Amino acid sequence: MNFRYIPPVPFVLTALHCLRGLTALDADLNIVLPDGSSVAGHVCRQDKDADLALIKISAEFKGSLPMPGLARGGDRWRGPYRPAKNEVELSGHISSGAVQYLCEGGASIEALQLTPDQRLGDYSGYSGGPVEGLAPDRTPAVVGILLEQAPDRADASRSANVLFAATMNEVMGRFDVFDAAHLIDVLRPDGTEQAEKPARQEHAAKDPSADAPSLRSQTDRVESVLDIFQQLSSLKVLAPSLVAELRYRALKHIIDEDPDGGAA
Repeated sequence: MNFRYIPPVPFVLTALHCLRGLTALDADLNIVLPDGSSVAGHVCRQDKDADLALIKISAEFKGSLPMPGLARGGDRWRGPYRPAKNEVELSGHISSGAVQYLCEGGASIEALQLTPDQRLGDYSGYSGGPVEGLAPDRTPAVVGILLEQAPDRADASRSANVLFAATMNEVMGRFDVFDAAHLIDVLRPDGTEQAEKPARQEHAAKDPSADAPSLRSQTDRVESVLDIFQQLSSLKVLAPSLVAELRYRALKHIIDEDPDGGAA
């Protein structure tokens, strides 16, 4: 599987109801990774209407993250998350690539309608897990987050063989950490936030020889991250206009940091 790491700090996305009592912003929690290890994190964003939560992982985490992607109707999918070791892994096909769905939180969201191969009658415990799209002509990618099961209309105590997952487009539109203003901070050479820039500029004016990344290293870092954004654009997760804006602002930032073009 193709994994890419986007610096400086990764996030974990899940269903808000999965956090139970840990729904307060800045609530601390431990995230258990597939290999059994854990990493610290805290709730940084939540959308109650869409039942989505974003968890910021500790900067100490140095792993890699899967690329998000766009699903199409008819694609195969799998759910790598299992509630327990004695539970089955879900798989199936995507019956509808993107539909408007009124979720229990009250929001109308863009969702994938999924038909699982496993007829469990109750899919409780699987929500909040990733939906991995499997297409013969594309690299596997995370295409959604499981949110809800559809009830059986003949027996409401059981689930129908239908699940709904928020698309990655929906997720990226719900949280401000994925807008242009925040993404440009990812491209900053030292990974610091915009609010810290005046202090850096003042320091640079006082000490031109202060330790700082070279123009070449800045450019390499920007190009590396923009390459990831370009991949997201090709997958239709990021709009081409947003990628163009990020490229313009990143290059402008490099020029502003080194107006002499790196001349001695």
